[in-house]
Order: sequence, then structure tokens, then C-alpha cells
Amino acid sequence: MADIVNMECAISAAVDDGQRLYLGGFTHLIPFAAGHEIIRQEYRDLDLVRATPDLIYDQMIAAGCASKVTFSWAGNPGVGSLRAFRRAVEDGIPNEIAIEEYSHFGLVSRLAAGAQDLPFLPLRTYIGSDYPDHTDAIRILENPYDDGPDEIPVVPPLNPDVAIVRAQRADEEGSAQLWGILGEIVEAAFAADTVVLSVEEIVDKRVIRSDPNRTLISGTAVDYVVEEPYGSHPSYAQGYYDRDNEAYLEWDRQSETHESTTEWLDEWVYGVDDRAEYLEKVATDRFLDLQPQTSYATPIDMGDY
Repeated sequence: MADIVNMECAISAAVDDGQRLYLGGFTHLIPFAAGHEIIRQEYRDLDLVRATPDLIYDQMIAAGCASKVTFSWAGNPGVGSLRAFRRAVEDGIPNEIAIEEYSHFGLVSRLAAGAQDLPFLPLRTYIGSDYPDHTDAIRILENPYDDGPDEIPVVPPLNPDVAIVRAQRADEEGSAQLWGILGEIVEAAFAADTVVLSVEEIVDKRVIRSDPNRTLISGTAVDYVVEEPYGSHPSYAQGYYDRDNEAYLEWDRQSETHESTTEWLDEWVYGVDDRAEYLEKVATDRFLDLQPQTSYATPIDMGDY
């Protein structure tokens, strides 16, 4: 059964220096609060894995947490490059990092292989691409069947030491419900050795059981549950709050130099004890602007059997 703890306790219990970490979430449900707690606890030498390293990995790289980034596409969505990521790769600031790159489908396939305990998964989309020339882990195998290409690229399983994933809600046992863009959240949760689940709210089991098809992560896969409202800000949580687009634009300006990036970390990460203090620093009217319009799904009768 999962333990219900605060974020500080979850990160302290789950994370160690030198681990391979996966912070899930694609466009929404990005675990910013967890990433900030990792920075505050000053973990080092991490292999940060993510399909879309965006602001949270830029901040963790700037804080010196990473020695490697395994990823597929990296950038400030809709804005431009990740400046701290570029400085680390190109100039070794604040420290040198190694990179290992895949396509989105390639990285998610690695997670899927890890979740299913498979030795590899084939990817037809890598035929004719340059990925196998630049990423050693991508191998070429002979097709054992008569149909199809003679050779097929394959990727190895990915089993993170720790996956930190978010969901809209979960019960006290960690059975989590998600809606909206799922990305690779589910695959990451089932592929990892240890899972920290951060949710907008913990609800009664009856809420979860009333809509079982929305339960995509079972409590048996979860080690720690953290109730962390607005834990994805400035990204969004479908149905709870919208994306704070201004924050993404502000980060592009703030991260122009390592010094200005460090100033932001000092104020917004090291300068607060937890997510609650972070939220207190954000202007109230900003959150009011992020409240989504309601659009309820049509109720169905699950039947009582």
C-alpha cells in the first residue's frame, strides 16, 4: 500500500544521488513541485529522463542536479530553446552533461518495453533515420519473418530508478485517475522501480470506483502519494487550471544568463520551504486568470452488479 506523505518526505525517501529519474507529463500534469523539491534537497549526478525536457529540467540542470539527460525533443514550448540546457551541453555551465536522444515514439517505446519486462521493442520509424548512427542503444536486428523489411531497428527497455508522475486525483491507496493528454505517464509509472504519485486531490475510494475506466495507474504500482494542489504550475492540470503561458515567456527572459537563472532559483525554489509558500508568492489574480471554463463529460450509468 502506498504511503501518503508530503513532497519533502516523498523525495527524501525515493531519490538518491546518481539515480535515473523520470518526471512524467506531456504538456500538462508536469511535476514542477517535485522538481523544485529535488533542487532544494540538492541531489546530484542524476540521469534526467523525459520525453519533453522543458522548463522543469532546464531549472534542474541550472541547479546542477544533472550529469546526463536522456530525452526526445527539448525546448521551451511555443517560445524557443532551453537556455540552461544549451549552456550545460555547449559550455559545461554549471557542469558538463551527457545527452542521449530519441524520437518521442522511441523513448515511449523504451518505457513500454520496461513496463512489460521485454528485452527490446522494434521501431519501423527508425528505418532510414539518423538516430541509429548517433544513439548507441538503438540496434539493428534481422527480421525473423518473411514479410516486411529485412532489418528492423530496436530499442532497449527503460526502467527508471524513480518515476515521479502526476494525476488529477487518487484515493488513499494510490489508484489514480487521469484525463486529458496522457503522454507517457502510465508507461513511466509501470516501468519504474519506485513511483511517487503527486495529485491535485486525494478523494474517497467511492469516487474512484464510480468511474473505473478513468483509473489508469493502480495503487499496486505506487509507493508514495502526495496531495499537491497546483503542483504542475506553470503547466496545467486538465479541468483544474490552465497553462500559465506568461511564465514560459518570463523564463525565456529570466534564463538568458546563468546568473539571472540562479537569481530565479534563489527566489522561487531555495527561497521557499515548499509548494504552499511558492503559491503564496504568485499573484492571486494570476490564478484567477488560469481557472478553466467548465465542460463536463456526459454522465453514464455504470450499472450495479
